[in-house]
Amino acid sequence: MEVILAIVIGALYAAGLYMMMRRSFVKLVIGLSLLGYASSLLIFTVNGVTRGQPPLVQEGMTQPVEPFADPLPQALILTAIVIGFGVQAFALVLFKRTYQSANTDDLDGIKSTEESGKVRSPEMT
Repeated sequence: MEVILAIVIGALYAAGLYMMMRRSFVKLVIGLSLLGYASSLLIFTVNGVTRGQPPLVQEGMTQPVEPFADPLPQALILTAIVIGFGVQAFALVLFKRTYQSANTDDLDGIKSTEESGKVRSPEMT
């Protein structure tokens, strides 16, 4: 199971990096989301896939009975998912605003506002 997850993680990282190197801003956002998914799977896999019981301590014992699933990586993954959604939402809003001012999603075609003459700073007037 870990070998399959390692292959999937590698493919997600490769696809995410490939998408981030493209010239389109939309592909950059998709690449960011793929990297987030790959990181979540990496955290999950590093802990080890345990098909055990929940980590509940039975009455009269001091530790949970082996094997049990560790809840810390699950909490880290949930936090990473929430942060990933926040980054994706910010990137989409940034893309919308950039597209409105530049009329293109090509990263090489986007020039600064000073060069295009659309917005002038107070020092230039």
